[in-house]
Amino acid sequence: MYQLITNTADLEAVCRRLHDEPYVTVDTEFIREKTYYPKLCLVQLAGNDDNIIIDPLADGIDLTPLLELLSNEKVLKIFHAAQQDVEIFYKLMGKIPAPIFDTQIAAMVCGFGESVGYESLVNRLLNETLDKASRYTDWEQRPLTTRQLNYAIADVTHLRQIYEHLHGRITARNREAWIEEEIAKLNEVSQYHTNPDEAWRRLKYKNRSPAYLNILRAAAAWRERTSQVKNIPRGRLLKDEVVVQIASMNPHNMDELAEVRGAMRHLNVDNAQSLMDALEKARATPKEEYPRDEKKRKQLEPEQEGLVDVLKMLLKMQCEQHGVAPKLVANKEDLAALVLGRSDVPCLQGWRYDVFGKRASQFLQGSLLLKAVRGTIQFEEA
Repeated sequence: MYQLITNTADLEAVCRRLHDEPYVTVDTEFIREKTYYPKLCLVQLAGNDDNIIIDPLADGIDLTPLLELLSNEKVLKIFHAAQQDVEIFYKLMGKIPAPIFDTQIAAMVCGFGESVGYESLVNRLLNETLDKASRYTDWEQRPLTTRQLNYAIADVTHLRQIYEHLHGRITARNREAWIEEEIAKLNEVSQYHTNPDEAWRRLKYKNRSPAYLNILRAAAAWRERTSQVKNIPRGRLLKDEVVVQIASMNPHNMDELAEVRGAMRHLNVDNAQSLMDALEKARATPKEEYPRDEKKRKQLEPEQEGLVDVLKMLLKMQCEQHGVAPKLVANKEDLAALVLGRSDVPCLQGWRYDVFGKRASQFLQGSLLLKAVRGTIQFEEA
C-alpha cells in the first residue's frame, strides 16, 4: 500500500515522520523528451512504515518539506543509479542531497556486473519479478493509473531490501572505503553543471585541426546556451551532425549557413543571426586560444594495442577474483594510459591499485608473466 500526496499539509506530515528514519529510499519519474532540463513528475519515498508517492504537478503543492528531508544529514538517502535523480534535486535545491547511497554502485562493488539494473537486482537478490510495462508511460498525464502508481512505488519498496543486502555484503568484505570513494563522485557539483564551452567534446568528428575545433566549439556552445535558455532538447535546435557540418563548412553569412543541410530546419532568423555572430566571434579568437584534441595527442602503436588486450584479460581475471565489476576498476582509456606510461591513472591509486593496478604494473615491468597452464591462461610472477 502507498499514500499519494497531492497537498503540502500531507507532505509536511509524512516528511516529519521520515526525519526520524535512519534511511529512506528515493526514486523519481520524469520526462525530458520535450525539454532541456528534466521535468519532475513523481517522487517516491519509502521509510520503515511509510510508502509515499508525491505528485509535484499537483495544484499548489510546495515541495519544501521534501527538500528539507533530502537536506537532513541524519537521514541517509538511498537511490539506484542516482545521478539523474540527484541532478533533478540539485536543480530544485541548489545543493546535492546528503548523505546519499547508490545501490547500482554498491552492486558493482559487490560483483553483480556493470551498471546492473534495478529489475535485475530485484530478481537476483529477492527472487521477485517486477512489472515494467509502465516504464515508458507518460508520467505527465493526469490522472495517473493504478498500474502506473504500483510500478512507481515498487521502485522504492524493494530498494530497502536491496540496500540492506548490499550493505551487509560490503560490511562483511570490509569494502566501506570502496563505496565511500565512489559515492563521493556523486557529490561533485561539477557533474550537474554543463559548461557550454566544453559541449563540443561530446560530439563525433574526424577533423582535429585547431581551426576546425575552434568553430566546432563555438557552434556547440551556442547550441547549448540557446537550448538552456529556451529549455528545449539540443537536437530540437540543431542535430549533432548539423553542428559538425557547420564547423566543416564554416559559414560566413546567412546564405552559406542555409547551404548546411538541416541547419535552418528549426532556426528562425534571430536564432540564425545569433549563431552567425557566435561563429564570427570565434573566428576573431587568437590562434593560441584555439582548443586542442587532447584525447588524441598520443596514439598507441600496433604492438601497444596488444598490451592493452592483455591488460583487459588481466583486469577481468583480477576482478573475478575480487568479486567486483571491471568497469568500476578501469576502462579501455585507463589501460591505454598505463601502456603509455602515465602515472595519473585512477587504477594506480587506492583500492583499485590493490585489485588491479599493482598486477598491471608488474606485468608492464616484466615481473608478471603470461603463461598457458593446462589449457588456461594464467599470470605468474617471474
